[in-house]
Amino acid sequence: MRIELRVCQHCLDGDHASAQKSELLQDMVDCAEKIQEYKEVLDLDAVHIRRVRDDEPGKPEALPVVAATIQNNQIVLNDTQLVAEGQDGNMLLYANPDDILTVLAGNIDEISKAVTEDVTVDLSDRGAQIVSQADLGANRDRQPDP
Repeated sequence: MRIELRVCQHCLDGDHASAQKSELLQDMVDCAEKIQEYKEVLDLDAVHIRRVRDDEPGKPEALPVVAATIQNNQIVLNDTQLVAEGQDGNMLLYANPDDILTVLAGNIDEISKAVTEDVTVDLSDRGAQIVSQADLGANRDRQPDP
């Protein structure tokens, strides 16, 4: 299984995006880097992090899938996306930033269950809110009080 995170380098740098979006993209990259470090725990063959620039929008590094949307009657390639290739060759594509962060944080959560060291990623306020709403951590299995 392989995954590839693609983010706009200019948005990551704060040139094209708000500070909040830049922080969210940095959260994604930080999570992907942690997953890359512990990829064997998740039985991943590879974790690619692709920082896309204006001169190569959406171009994949390893997984040949590119998401697109229609804006003003024109096709626009998404420069922020997560592609996951399963062992069966099927590919999953996440283009929504909230979904991307949730999937990456879920992988971090799985790593934390398998290793003794701290694999926590410091998320921005917005990133922490997204992950909290996804209910990924220790409280996921907790039963509500009667």
